Amino acid sequence: MKLMTGLLAAVLLLAGMGASHAVVRIADDRGGRIGTYVDRYQSLRSSGETVIIDGLCASACTIVLGAVPHSRICVTSHANLGFHAAWDFGANGRAVTNPEATQMLYSMYPAAIRRWIASRGGLSPRMIFLRGKALQTMFRPCYLDAQASANRPR
Repeated sequence: MKLMTGLLAAVLLLAGMGASHAVVRIADDRGGRIGTYVDRYQSLRSSGETVIIDGLCASACTIVLGAVPHSRICVTSHANLGFHAAWDFGANGRAVTNPEATQMLYSMYPAAIRRWIASRGGLSPRMIFLRGKALQTMFRPCYLDAQASANRPR
């Protein structure tokens, strides 16, 4: 009996160790170049890891919503998604909206996100934010919400 109990405890310990490495937490990510995020999230998609959104995920960071299966994304009460049109630097060094990249970005999002964006006028240079109850109706809550929030960087 002691042997079985010890064996069961060892199996549970090893299983728990594997699971602890299967989570990626996103917080305070302001985005960047679309291509970089597409590459990063394709790797994340194939890894099987779960994504916890526990803070700001803006601009190209939001590509995660279309790259990783919906069932592997959860949101905490601190989650905040920021969306805007894609842009490039123009000839004078100023930001210029890139319609093709904006359409590509928009098409990557799940249907519920596209409807939400469309109901706010679409993607434009102005950032729009999805958070709170509206966001929590679209994605499952993280069952470790309190623990994820306690580990937030300051």
